[in-house]
Amino acid sequence: SINEIKEDAERQNFPQIIGKAPSMQNIFRAIGRLRNADITVIINGSSGTGKELVAKALHANSARANKRFVALNMAAIPNDLIESELFGHEKGAFTSAATSRQGWFEQADGGTLFLDEIADMPFEMQTRLLRVLSEGQFYRVGGLKPLYVNVRIIAATHQNLATSVENGKFREDLYHRLNVIRITLPSLCDRREDISMLSQHFLARASSELKIEQKILSDESKQIFFNYSWPGNVRQLENTCKWLSVMAPNRTIMASDLPPDIFDSKIESSQIDEQWTESLKNCVNSMLNSKQSNLIDVLGRKFERTLLATALAHTGGKKTEAAQLLGWGRNTLTRKLREL
Repeated sequence: SINEIKEDAERQNFPQIIGKAPSMQNIFRAIGRLRNADITVIINGSSGTGKELVAKALHANSARANKRFVALNMAAIPNDLIESELFGHEKGAFTSAATSRQGWFEQADGGTLFLDEIADMPFEMQTRLLRVLSEGQFYRVGGLKPLYVNVRIIAATHQNLATSVENGKFREDLYHRLNVIRITLPSLCDRREDISMLSQHFLARASSELKIEQKILSDESKQIFFNYSWPGNVRQLENTCKWLSVMAPNRTIMASDLPPDIFDSKIESSQIDEQWTESLKNCVNSMLNSKQSNLIDVLGRKFERTLLATALAHTGGKKTEAAQLLGWGRNTLTRKLREL
């Protein structure tokens, strides 16, 4: 169950996977179905969506949970070192090999090896990886004796591996060997309903780690967070919350405290319309349920008051400019100010 997965995550001492969006519930269900299934998994998702977090959850919910979880980023290892990193080397195998060394395959024996950004693995290394997956054995660099390991592979990439196969950059046989079970992680902008919950979680964590008072987002800041496109996904949101925990001067984080790039929203106007009309609908339903009347009067005044305040804030208090933006004459704006 989802609760069991979360409890296991906490016991394994890694951050809990958070999400109520339908796409995230699908991820939880996939982890649950793969519980104790010793099967190869490939995780697709943009940078910062939490691919390693899901890999750790898969490991923690497997029969290998008491063995090592080893994570390697293929894009971060120089090509001439990948073979030695993965398979180890014998003493004297090359100039700087003063001693023999176990590779990560040996160190992950019985456990899980997470190969992030697998699409960046050099073609010749893909051949060696395929042989290990097929035969369960390999040789250290400079070694003559075959070594046998029992390792579960979880791979991840932000690229389209099928396209890489078509372009001749990734081995088709390795692709089919890895592509047994596929889990696709949504971008943060595709699960906006989780942004508020994630923000609270990251602000609380930053408070605990930095031993400072926990900050909270103002309603306006929450809306800006909701509207922002988050190209760096959950990782960017986490880093932003940590930055705000240090830099925001007061406990409540105001819109003026937010870093400038947060205002560079890529949301289409139709989406913004949909968001505020949905909020209006909720407000109307709430008022109707509480037996309020004169809704047009009450909401109309709120609507005009919000328009006025926002336009004046935008123009720095310049009434003539604000009136022009609103489509009113200056006298109308002055009268509305008195009335409201």
